[in-house]
Amino acid sequence: MIYRRERMSASLVCATLLIFALTGCTNGTLNSITVTPETPSVQVGSTKQMTATGTYSDGSTKTITTSVSWSSSNVSEGTVSDTGLVTGVEPGTVSVTATSGSISGATSVTITIANLASIAVTPNNASILSDGTQQFKAIGTLTDGTTTNITDEVTWNSSNTSVATISNSGLATAVATGTTNITASSGTITSNTAVLNVD
Repeated sequence: MIYRRERMSASLVCATLLIFALTGCTNGTLNSITVTPETPSVQVGSTKQMTATGTYSDGSTKTITTSVSWSSSNVSEGTVSDTGLVTGVEPGTVSVTATSGSISGATSVTITIANLASIAVTPNNASILSDGTQQFKAIGTLTDGTTTNITDEVTWNSSNTSVATISNSGLATAVATGTTNITASSGTITSNTAVLNVD
């Protein structure tokens, strides 16, 4: 009888250890969620698998990707599945969030133009009056050598917004006299630098 009890106890220990090995264990409560990879890029039509890692009050961590609720801040640009798989829909930036109860974690995902090789901004040099505007254009060259107008699909930047700001559609508006550099980007690809002078 004692032998059988020992065998049963040993079997129970083994089963418990197996469950811990497969599912992980923690004696703490969930404190935070980290979403990785951090600030990745995904091309339109492509996917990226995200991972949610929980940190608990006892200091332990555990992968909880399939047990959290996933959401995207803008499903017209990027969607995310119940298992954390992000799909690029349209160029832009979305916030992907993993939530468990009242605890959540998020990261930004940039949706980029598929097969983009380079970006050219025109005009390369422009001057406007202090109450004027200037429309810039972004032309993308794809990996197959073809070109396409991507003015409304890139992220525009003015190096000196106290001189001129620039809208999502590439329209620069003068603020004060001076010079600012205008660029357009999509993911890791950045255009040439166009110079805008405000007289």
